[in-house]
Amino acid sequence: MKETALDKFLRYIKIDTQSNDKTGTTPSTKKQFDLANLLVKELKAIGLAEAEVDEHCYVMATLESNSEKSDLPTIGLLAHVDTSPEVSGANVKANIIENYQGADIPLPGDENVIIKVSENPKLKECIGHKIVTSDGTTLLGADNKAGVAAIMSAVEYLVNHPEIKHGKIRIGFTPDEEIGQGTKFFDIKKFGTDYAYTIDGELPGELNKETFSADSCTVTAKGRDIHPGSAKNIMVNSIRIISEFISRLPKDIAPETTEGYEPFIHPYVLEGSIAQSSIKMLFRDFDTKGLPKLKEIVEKTIAETKQVFPNAEIEMVVSETYRNMRDKLDENPIVLEKLWEASKRAGAEPFWSPIRGGTDGSRLTEMGLPTPNVYTGGQNFHSKTEWLSVNALNKTVDTIIELAKVWAE
Repeated sequence: MKETALDKFLRYIKIDTQSNDKTGTTPSTKKQFDLANLLVKELKAIGLAEAEVDEHCYVMATLESNSEKSDLPTIGLLAHVDTSPEVSGANVKANIIENYQGADIPLPGDENVIIKVSENPKLKECIGHKIVTSDGTTLLGADNKAGVAAIMSAVEYLVNHPEIKHGKIRIGFTPDEEIGQGTKFFDIKKFGTDYAYTIDGELPGELNKETFSADSCTVTAKGRDIHPGSAKNIMVNSIRIISEFISRLPKDIAPETTEGYEPFIHPYVLEGSIAQSSIKMLFRDFDTKGLPKLKEIVEKTIAETKQVFPNAEIEMVVSETYRNMRDKLDENPIVLEKLWEASKRAGAEPFWSPIRGGTDGSRLTEMGLPTPNVYTGGQNFHSKTEWLSVNALNKTVDTIIELAKVWAE
């Protein structure tokens, strides 16, 4: 029987590929090789050339051109194999809902986890669809195994239908995208494409040519530990210092209070003891010039905290993560025009929408490879309430096939 994109997706989500930003290695977790090695095996089985995985868990393969034209550009298709470190991706149990009718979706593994229509307005667009969720004890893994499944299905279709003419297509699967390291060792020269697309978005129609510009920030408070029985005027409790700092961060520039093009500061990891406490934060702004302003806000907050704790020693370290890809993509309109046309032909009613996040394409575009982002059919990424429309996943497969056609014309 013909294997569907759903079949592939259900196979891939059973493999735990959660990344970890604390290891300092690439890949950050060796278990990402489990999926990477399987993908190489499957790519070879369907006849792709140069299918391999390197020591850093980057998978690359080639679908050779079958067109008589010799001057066609080489196109890349990319997705990442890792899942978010924020929620477990181990022992994922798929929950499949046939012919979804628009109600809230309670998840069978945890009665307290419910996908609510009130929080998921796009569910209304999926009435009648087949929906896949986890059982509520883990994330689903649609981010980004839906993208992986869509690419694998589309490429297999093109191999089995040689009457569809296309140029050379390169396939790439990356590790560690979820911890901002997806392109750390990505060899653009070896990949050898003129343009590329990440398949890492949401519902069909939504295309992405701009992302946040992003920096990461760590604030560390150093204290002084001593037995609490003799601590008066001696102990400096860094937990209290970092708590004061957090309480003073502006509430109106947080992810939970912003939308659209609004920037934010996002505390997301907190570690502490009396002697030392630290908090990791994300700076996000569509305007790269706005990132120093977010840094200034944190510097001001540190200064205010020191007024409350004059003996506090507080340090801040800021590092660049990625930049908005809009400017460089606007300089290469053909990569956007082809995607728009392919989406229309697939019946997806395309529109451009900013990503309140980032993709591997953000960094790749900055590195010189124009790489906009394409939908997968998933929603609620990084959470136990993640869900995927199978109908939308199939539309993604159709879009990739049309993309191959459009570039060959």
